[in-house]
Amino acid sequence: MYRAPLEDMRFVIDEVLCIGETLGSLPRFEELGVGEDLTAALLDEGGKLAGEVLAPLRRGADMQPARCEDQKVVISPGYADAIRQLAQGGWFGISADADFGGQGLPELYGTAASEMWNGADMAFALAPILSSGAALAIASHATDELKAIYLEKLHTGEWTGTMNLTESGAGSDLGVMKTRAVPNGDHYLITGQKIYITWGDHDAVDNIVHLVLAKLPDAPEGSSGISLFLVPKFLVNADGSLGERNDVYPVSTEHKLGIHGSPTCVMAFGDQGGAVGYLVGEENRGLTCMFTMMNEARLKVGLQSLGATEGSYQLALAYAKDRVQGGVPIIEHADVKRMLLTMKALSEGMRALAYSEAVTMDLAHYGADAQRSMAQARIDLMIPVIKGWMTEVGVELTSLGVQVHGGMGYVEETGAAQYLRDVRITPIYEGTNGIQAADLVGRKLGRDGGSTMAAVLDMIRADAQDYLSRGGSLEIIGQCLLKAVAQQAESTEVILQMLSSNPEVAGAAAFDYMMQTGFLFGAWQLARGAAVAQAALKAGSDNEFYARKVATATFYAQSILPRCEGYAGSVANAGGALQDYPVGWL
Repeated sequence: MYRAPLEDMRFVIDEVLCIGETLGSLPRFEELGVGEDLTAALLDEGGKLAGEVLAPLRRGADMQPARCEDQKVVISPGYADAIRQLAQGGWFGISADADFGGQGLPELYGTAASEMWNGADMAFALAPILSSGAALAIASHATDELKAIYLEKLHTGEWTGTMNLTESGAGSDLGVMKTRAVPNGDHYLITGQKIYITWGDHDAVDNIVHLVLAKLPDAPEGSSGISLFLVPKFLVNADGSLGERNDVYPVSTEHKLGIHGSPTCVMAFGDQGGAVGYLVGEENRGLTCMFTMMNEARLKVGLQSLGATEGSYQLALAYAKDRVQGGVPIIEHADVKRMLLTMKALSEGMRALAYSEAVTMDLAHYGADAQRSMAQARIDLMIPVIKGWMTEVGVELTSLGVQVHGGMGYVEETGAAQYLRDVRITPIYEGTNGIQAADLVGRKLGRDGGSTMAAVLDMIRADAQDYLSRGGSLEIIGQCLLKAVAQQAESTEVILQMLSSNPEVAGAAAFDYMMQTGFLFGAWQLARGAAVAQAALKAGSDNEFYARKVATATFYAQSILPRCEGYAGSVANAGGALQDYPVGWL
C-alpha cells in the first residue's frame, strides 16, 4: 500500500530548497507562515489522505472502471466520497488565489500534494489536475463576471473542471477542428464533439465547468482561428443557484490501457440545438488562453510519472524483501538491487527537479521584478524536460517494478502491472514527448540562442566545482557532473548550429537532446541534496537518512549519469543514418 515519502519530501522542501527563505519572504506568502512547521502539517495531512483514503481505491477502480450509461457517467466506487474529502481539506485550490476561495500557498506545496495523489491513485488524481488547469485559464483570461461565478466553486472543489481540445482525427493538430460557436445574444451556441475528455462527466459534484476550443463562423483558417469558451454542465442563475441542464452530454467512455478509474469521455455539444457557452479571452485567441495553463499542466504530468514510479518502487521493494529465492530474499540478488536502486535514485532525482522548478514557477509569478523575467525563462526551458524526460523515465521505472516481481509482476493480482499501464499515457498527452522535445529545441533553446541553457549550465558547473573541494563522495559527484556538463554544452552548440543550418536535422536530434538534458538536470538536483546531507553528517548528525541521500546521489552520478554520453553521441550523429533512411523502407 502506498505511503507518501514524507521524509524525502520534507528534506527537499525545507533543507534543500529552504522554502521559508526562498518563498516565505515574498509579499504573496509572507503572512502565511511558509516554512518547516507548515510543511510538516500539510505533508502529514496530505499523506494521510493519500495513504488512507485514495490508495485503497486504486485497485478497485482499475477493476471497476468508469462507464457511461444513458448519457451520464458512473464513476468507480469510493471516488465520489474521496473527491468530497479532497475538497473539504482545501486541496483543490491549495495554490490558488485566496480572493477566489483558494489557499494562496506556494506552488511547491501544490506540487508535493499532486505527487501524493498520483502516487496513491493516478486515475483519481486527474480530477484535481484538470480542475486546477481550468481554473487557471479562467483566472487569467475570463471576464470578472465569469470569475465571480465559477472560480471559487472550482477552487473549493464544489465543482470540477475539464479541458476540451481534441477531436476525432485531429490529434495535436488543433487547426482542423470542427466544433463551432455561433454568437447568440450574450453568449454563444456550441456544437461539435470532443474526445479524450478527462473527467468529462460524473456525479460527484453538482456542476462541471468545461473549457472548450471552438471556431467562430468567420474565423481564420488554421490554429489562429480558435476561440475558448466556458460551457457549464448546468447553467447558473443570477443568484448563483444552478439552473437548467446545458446541451452537453457524454456519449461514451474510452476503453483504455490504464487509468481505468478516470472517466475519459467522448463529449457531445449541441446535439439538441446548441450548448450555451461564454467567451474566455478574445475571439480567435483561444490557444493563447490555453497556453497560459500549459506550464502548470505539464509540470503536473511529470508529477504523475513521479507518483506512479514511487508507488511502483514501494510495491517492488516490499516484494523483494519478502520473496525468497536461492535461500535469501531476492533483494540480496545483485540485479534486483540494481533495479531497485535505479528506481530509487531516479525517483528522488525527478522529485528534486520538479520541486526545484515549482519554486522557479512561483518566483516567475510573485518574485521581485528583477527575478521574474529570468525565472520565467528558466521555467519555460525546464517544463518540456520535466514533462518529457520524467514521463519517459516513469515508463522505464514502472517496467522495472514489474521486472522485480518476475512472473508475478505480469499477472494483475500483484498490482505491479497497473503502475506501468497507468503511466504509459503520460508520454502521450499534454503534447507528446516528440512535441516536448521539439519545443525544447526549436522554441526554448532557439529563441534566445541558448543563453538560458548556458546560464543553467553555469550554475551546475559552479556547484560541481564546489563539490570537488569538499572531498569524499561529493568530490566523485562533482567530477561526474563536470564531465556531463561539458557534454551538454557540446550538444547544445551542435543543436544551435543545426537550427541555423538545417532545422530538420535539429528536429531529429531533439528527443535525444531532451533526454540528455533531463539526466543531467536530475543529477544536479540530486547532488544539491547530497551536499546538504554531507554537511549535516560532518556537523555530527547520526541520521541514517543523510547517509542514504549521499549514497543514492553517488550511485546516480556513477551509474545513471553516464547515459548522457550516449545521448550526446546520438545528438552529434542525428544528421546521418536517420535522415538518410528512406521513409519507404520502414
